[in-house]
Amino acid sequence: MFLGKVIGNVWATQKYEALHAFKLMFVQPINGENENIGEPIVAVDTVGAGPGEIIYYITASEAVIPLPVDMAPVDASIVGIVDTINMKS
Repeated sequence: MFLGKVIGNVWATQKYEALHAFKLMFVQPINGENENIGEPIVAVDTVGAGPGEIIYYITASEAVIPLPVDMAPVDASIVGIVDTINMKS
């Protein structure tokens, strides 16, 4: 799993049939110190996340697991909303 921050949404007039009930969100990958790492990605929102929220997401073939289908063209899925991050040194 990876941390990210929702920075926007994607409006799609046509989507793969299994994705009609889900939003597509722009996610900026971050580290535990809330610093941007890498380029933003598009992820399927399975938990109702909104802009500005810190989330965690999964990628690769596991990204389809939270969806109600066996296969879908999905590379990343938001699977949780983060309440707090505690870093100990």
